[in-house]
Amino acid sequence: MLMLIAHGCCNHGCCNVGMDQKGGWPIVVKEVKHTRALHIQRWLKDRRWEQGGTAQMARTRGGVFLLLGLCFAPLAFVPSVPEEKAPPVPVARRSLWTGALLLASPANAQAPQKVLVAGATGQTGRRIVERLAKDGQTSVVGGVRDVSKAQSELSKSSIAIRGAMIDEVKAVDTKGVELKSLDVAKDSVDALAGSLTGVDALIIATGFVPGNPFAMNAEAHAVDNLGTKALVDAAKKSGVKKIVLVSSILTNGRGWGQENSPGFQVTNAFGNVLDEKLEAEKYLRASGIDYTIVRPGGLKASAPAGGLVVSKEDTLNSGEISRDLVADVSIAAIFDQRASNKVVEIIEDETKSQPSKDKWFA
Repeated sequence: MLMLIAHGCCNHGCCNVGMDQKGGWPIVVKEVKHTRALHIQRWLKDRRWEQGGTAQMARTRGGVFLLLGLCFAPLAFVPSVPEEKAPPVPVARRSLWTGALLLASPANAQAPQKVLVAGATGQTGRRIVERLAKDGQTSVVGGVRDVSKAQSELSKSSIAIRGAMIDEVKAVDTKGVELKSLDVAKDSVDALAGSLTGVDALIIATGFVPGNPFAMNAEAHAVDNLGTKALVDAAKKSGVKKIVLVSSILTNGRGWGQENSPGFQVTNAFGNVLDEKLEAEKYLRASGIDYTIVRPGGLKASAPAGGLVVSKEDTLNSGEISRDLVADVSIAAIFDQRASNKVVEIIEDETKSQPSKDKWFA
């Protein structure tokens, strides 16, 4: 039976460790939780994915070594699994998402007309793209390294091994989504700015995927630090008005005495990724562009199992959260003016109910 650490500091969910809120030790998942195909009608009614399967959780102090071993495993995919196509959703119903956000945000600024999602094929990025596209009220651009490859990847469902995570990769309906070339590690600022022309809001959901253990430092620096800074410079050059950056809890762990915590030490062992993310966060905050930095806890591929907890910066050092909720909060941040120039940290709590959206950035 495969053992893996089910947590993620970056949007790919490949390089962090799930921390038990009570004991502070890594959580190891013995069985991977899968979800069935999306049922459009139920999603519109309940705002959640239908979920099946079980996951058995156990604690282990040796989980750190297991995580390091799994991280060096090459990227692998299980052959694609065809999904049943859902019927088209009428425009009037597709607008429910944005309408709810705007009604829940009395202090909202003018809604963006065009949003670009950098890292659109990542596990969090594709969820953001899917939600924005289904809304039908905002033009959506997916920033990807290879347009033709991304078109194929987004249209298929598969099981992917990314570093220390196993994710069920669901197909995304890209109808109405414009895909543009965007490589934060290789493109110049001018090239990135060209892809951002006409964009009102930018959601950055990029993050390096650990592979070669001898190249992790360079890759984390290139993607999570310099790559994000290049996107910020390109956004300024092209006139983007809002940036939402998906980061991680404990990014500033050194700043509030968490540098010796298990979560910080294990996560930062992967290319000093938290230090690299912090540099990018500082650069964004000093850019003069309106920003929201979303710092999620450990990332889960499964549907939300608890209520969303939104906390101030440098307050959470453990906890997990569904990628679905991370996508929801990231989208809400571009519509709610109360998210302006704010850093939020988010996890799930099974003992709490979902708060209303007008409380997320209050």
